[in-house]
Amino acid sequence: MEQPRESRTVALAILISLFLHLIVGFSLAAFGSVFTPALPVEEEKPVELTIVDSSAPPVPKDPPYLETDPSKESLEKPKEQTFESNANSIGASELPADGDIPLPSQKGKERSYVNLETHESSLQTDGSMPQPESQSVTQQESKPSAKAQPATEPTPKEAPVAKAVPTPEPEQLAMLRSTPPPAINPPDETDPSLSEPAPESVPRSAPRPKPQAPASNYRAEKDQNRITGSLNNRGPSAANAVGTPYGKYRKAVSDSIGSRWYYYIKAKGDLASVGTAVIYAEVDKDGHLQNMRVVSNTSNEAFANICLQSFQEAHIPPIPPDLVSTFPDGRMSIDFSFTMYSNQW
Repeated sequence: MEQPRESRTVALAILISLFLHLIVGFSLAAFGSVFTPALPVEEEKPVELTIVDSSAPPVPKDPPYLETDPSKESLEKPKEQTFESNANSIGASELPADGDIPLPSQKGKERSYVNLETHESSLQTDGSMPQPESQSVTQQESKPSAKAQPATEPTPKEAPVAKAVPTPEPEQLAMLRSTPPPAINPPDETDPSLSEPAPESVPRSAPRPKPQAPASNYRAEKDQNRITGSLNNRGPSAANAVGTPYGKYRKAVSDSIGSRWYYYIKAKGDLASVGTAVIYAEVDKDGHLQNMRVVSNTSNEAFANICLQSFQEAHIPPIPPDLVSTFPDGRMSIDFSFTMYSNQW
């Protein structure tokens, strides 16, 4: 009897518990929002539609550097400033576009660098100074030297005295109406300077001046490489680049180091082997190199020494004042790659 009674008690307790839970849950659902603070109502904003032209590539924040050859310079800035350079240039391509990169399509060798033209290197020369012209006889006569002493005039000799002519007779007056000729000096009284005419001095022709060697600027060697680009404008290969103060200064640094490198590679190139050397350095505000080191070298030690010597002897100009503040600690970091090919020299 007791066991069925206990079972009824437990079942009744469970039912009461379920009923109470139902009542509490219903109460929270019905009156819970009364005790909860109301959330702020956000105002509905009108829908905005932005149209983006996907055909125009975005302008990069820090565009890469690409050197512009003097033959490609333009006074007008390009609409798409894809590259930073030493001068303005407007992009053009000799071949139809067949790639995605913002460069012209062109034929050439398979290289890791970008060169848009081909020409040999040339070292900077000041040219020969003008030589003084040798003075000829005629020049000396027409333009005497300022320091020449005045020629002393020769002392004139006494004029020879004519002998007296006897008065003619009256019947001879008709024969003497014309003026008589001057008296002839005897041979011993004749001026020796007038005996024979002085030979005329034949003017010597001035020697032809030697041709002077013209002055020239440094020019790095360029070898056009193969590119599959996206430029559509027809014309000589060029990129959309804008000249900036940084680009102009980087070009000056590159020319200073490159001119020394070509000088030593032409003199000692037979000691270097095929390969590439990468040199890193920092240029301070005064143009001095700091923290110079060889980053990598696949050539031999002689080639690396040539590259280091080119850095050490380069006459780098100071950084312009308006650029110093744009570099960390006022120093510009540079890393140049030098490559020696088997058929380069």
